[in-house]
Amino acid sequence: MECFLPFTQLHRSEVKTPTTPIFGWECMYKKKDSQLQRVMISIPNRPHSGNCDCSLTCMRWVSSDHGSQCVQGVWQHERQGHSLIMWFYLVTLVGLYYLLRWYRERQVVSHLHDKYVFITGCDSGFGNLLARQLDRRGMRVLAACLTEKGAEELKSKTSDRLETVILDVTNTDSISAATQWVKEHVGDKGLWGLVNNAGVFQAFAYIEWCRPEDCMSIFQVNLIGLAQVTLSMLFLVKKARGRIVNVSSVLGRVALFGGFYSCSKYGVEAFSDVLRREIRDFGVKVSIIEPGSFKTRMTDAELIIEKTKKTWEATPEHIRESYGQQFFDDFCNTTRRELKKCSTNLSLVTDCMEHALTSKYPRTRYSAGWDARLFFIPLSYLPTSLVDCLLAISRRKPAQAV
Repeated sequence: MECFLPFTQLHRSEVKTPTTPIFGWECMYKKKDSQLQRVMISIPNRPHSGNCDCSLTCMRWVSSDHGSQCVQGVWQHERQGHSLIMWFYLVTLVGLYYLLRWYRERQVVSHLHDKYVFITGCDSGFGNLLARQLDRRGMRVLAACLTEKGAEELKSKTSDRLETVILDVTNTDSISAATQWVKEHVGDKGLWGLVNNAGVFQAFAYIEWCRPEDCMSIFQVNLIGLAQVTLSMLFLVKKARGRIVNVSSVLGRVALFGGFYSCSKYGVEAFSDVLRREIRDFGVKVSIIEPGSFKTRMTDAELIIEKTKKTWEATPEHIRESYGQQFFDDFCNTTRRELKKCSTNLSLVTDCMEHALTSKYPRTRYSAGWDARLFFIPLSYLPTSLVDCLLAISRRKPAQAV
């Protein structure tokens, strides 16, 4: 290692010339007109044998008539000063970025009372709360429910502005009828917001325990139905240069569990990314909502465990033997315990949806819930091998594990 150090602060009488080896260090001093200009210290790859406890990267050895001594390098202080300045600039830039983003995101679209928003899955959960939330804000909400009962209950809690329609996202005729109904309501204004919220969650089980028909029902609602509704109503959204909000999940960012549900949400992420990039030139913005764990009818612990047990009982005998009954019981207990920790504050999700619909500058992705922000999303940026290792440590091994 070689370093060039300024010696302007040393007294000339302290320096011995021309070359003096000291404790395996070679100090070379160059003089010009009796003025010391610089010193080069060559440090060999062997342990320091001197009696100085300074850092090797911040010392310089000089020789004098009274013996050798170690002088703290001025360059170290200069380097520390440069590092502090660099960190100051970095923190300032990050702070300015978040301040600018906060200012931009506070700007709201004008004339909200004239804008129509179509929401799927309004019988309960996020869709139901969002419909009531936007109705209170004065927007014209077109709420799609799966059942007549769900539609009647929603209308009883909202103003006369809100309209409901029955929609089954797995039925092509139902989607076409709903699209015509929306077209008649919005007229030439177009559809400002399309919120694809409808979704299902089947048994909480390993993929090997599931039947092919189980995965098809999940994909049909969570992914294929979402895509069909979007494509059917896209021309209305383009007319209004509006917004499309697709509800995904943190399990669409990192697949820790959830089986085919997680697979379907990965599909929602990909569909949304492709769609956003393809239609941005038409003035349409696409946002993705990635909720963490929330207490809804879809995540009811007892209902999920009941479905899981039915799935396990229908699993072939040789597969159940490979996992073992003890493994399944432990899996159910862990699932029940984690589902009971779900947040009951659904407004954390609906506030993200509302912002995506009403802000002039909506985000591309919204992570809703502390578990999403502090656990799932950071975990998604870790190396895959590290995530696999952490998951393997936290899980019980099957009976016939190798």
